[in-house]
Amino acid sequence: MCNKEREEIKMEKKKYYMTTAIAYTSGKPHIGNTYEIVLADSIARFKRFEGYDVFFQTGTDEHGQKIELKAQEAGITPKVFVDGIANQIKGIWDLMNTSYDKFVRTTDEYHEKQVQKMFKKLYEQGDIYKGHYEGMYCTPCESFFTTSQLVDGKCPDCGREVKPAKEEAYFLKLSNYTERLIEHIKANPEFIQPESRKNEMMNNFLLPGLQDLCVSRTSFKWGIPVDFDDKHVVYVWLDALSNYITGIGYDADGNHDEKFIKNWPAELHLIGKDILRFHTIYWPIMLMALDLPLPKQVFGHPWLLQGDGKMSKSKGNVIYADDLVSIFGVDAVRYFVLHEMPFDNDGVITWELLVERINSDLANTLGNLVNRTISMSNKYFGGTVNNADVKEAIDEELKALALETPKKVLAKIEKLKVADAISEIFTLFKRCNKYIDETMPWILAKEEETKARLETVLYNLIEGITIGASLLASFMPETAQKILTQLNTKQRTLEELSQYGLYPSGNKVTEKPEILFARLDLEEVLAKVEAQKEETTPVEDDGIDIEAKPEITYDDFAKLQFQVGEIIACEEVKKSKKLLCSQVKVGSQIRQIVSGIKAHYTPEQMVGKKVMVVTNLKPAKLAGILSEGMLLCAEDEQGALSLMIPEKDMPAGAEIC
Repeated sequence: MCNKEREEIKMEKKKYYMTTAIAYTSGKPHIGNTYEIVLADSIARFKRFEGYDVFFQTGTDEHGQKIELKAQEAGITPKVFVDGIANQIKGIWDLMNTSYDKFVRTTDEYHEKQVQKMFKKLYEQGDIYKGHYEGMYCTPCESFFTTSQLVDGKCPDCGREVKPAKEEAYFLKLSNYTERLIEHIKANPEFIQPESRKNEMMNNFLLPGLQDLCVSRTSFKWGIPVDFDDKHVVYVWLDALSNYITGIGYDADGNHDEKFIKNWPAELHLIGKDILRFHTIYWPIMLMALDLPLPKQVFGHPWLLQGDGKMSKSKGNVIYADDLVSIFGVDAVRYFVLHEMPFDNDGVITWELLVERINSDLANTLGNLVNRTISMSNKYFGGTVNNADVKEAIDEELKALALETPKKVLAKIEKLKVADAISEIFTLFKRCNKYIDETMPWILAKEEETKARLETVLYNLIEGITIGASLLASFMPETAQKILTQLNTKQRTLEELSQYGLYPSGNKVTEKPEILFARLDLEEVLAKVEAQKEETTPVEDDGIDIEAKPEITYDDFAKLQFQVGEIIACEEVKKSKKLLCSQVKVGSQIRQIVSGIKAHYTPEQMVGKKVMVVTNLKPAKLAGILSEGMLLCAEDEQGALSLMIPEKDMPAGAEIC
């Protein structure tokens, strides 16, 4: 075997490709949706910590009837609608400090072309055929169900109303690969996790027999067109699921990107338990039909529930990540959602539980430990930490636990038991707190002959905290870095964590320790929550009275020309806090219009809108840029602006009369 081959094998052993489900762009994701990306991020960070070459992909699912309807309701095109929601989702993922390597969108040109090629390939080889579908259809889930699959006459997945539907469709022949998939699951017990999910898929779906899967639709247009039958668009699951390979450069013609050759098959698909069927039955069969290896593991995580059940806007019990962060901070929210979710049971989030955990675990156990240890180092030794090596039996217990903790955390992460891994780290922090109570540094400080013992005690505490913080970095990255910075040290590697006593003797901690987590008052938190609700709750519209301008005649009004314009491009005006510069199509002309609406719309939100334009306004320069008209807006009492948009889709240039 040559050196190059050895290097390739070494690289293959070290690669780790993982994905989340891609978020559906029907609206803002709540904290239950956000849990998945935080969980995935913690696993990705830890795998990097282990030395793996990680590629972590997430993104957005942007096609389907539901989005088409929502865009119609908003009076905008589906692409403009999904652009806005995709930016919002990406913003929340970034807010939660998630370290994804690729954010894929199913409206990406490359993805759409590959989906078309995959569809055609499967059709030409006989795995997709044309027929008719008739059944009960759930629009929110974009799924057909037989009557026997319904629960109390409603959708078995979301519980909403279903309606009878019939349409021409293409189908994927699941029966061609069912037995092969059953054998794969039996031969690879880790393929579907947790175990209870595997049993559910086998007993409820695979063993009773599968119906062929509908993979195209004709009742709506917002999707990837079937290029050889443009009456059809590719149905959401074939479209959405294939992002896991198109996002890393899969090519249906075989001209794969190096990233795909290196990373596929994925080590882990991390998804919610409600979409397990699509990822463990339909997706593997699609891959088999494409002659591709299957992902090594699909993990269906449980749900994060509100105290009164699954979050939904209709129940009014939705909690959003950005609202939580504004009150508690990013790492406190990350800690809660990661630590409170059992491995295979649903977790619960309430404001009361959040306050309780932050006060007990973060403020008391962790924050107090770090603050006390640094403060004592400053008080007794001017911040200098020395290992005087004056040992007692109690030290060995702390040392043993500090060396065992990395092994325990590693074992838990191997099984994706992230909550248990975090508990092991906090067991070490709790043991450090107990060590303070056992050694009583304040007593040791009273006598000169026990000063060396005091130095050893503080050194052991610093060492224990450093080991704990190094392990904590995958789950609470900002907090871990704050701790290590205050200790004037850096994160240890996994190999270094097998050794005790690496903190340099004579090193100095910070003079002014930072409070990591302040204790919270529940009543104050609940008051902030109510204030947030008031800010977002619509108030009854009694109308607005404004000062009347002098009356004009019809001849005066007739001098103004109003037309529909389509914004085809928009950008911020540099050095201006208020202005956006739009390129507006009016009839066959393109006009440049400068508007003071930067505080109310982003350039991305502007593009694609049909708006009302004053087209015979004399051109003028604003901030040195020529403006050839005016966009009409409505303004409320708070000064918020809303562009005036035609109720129905009208062509650019249509006269407003």
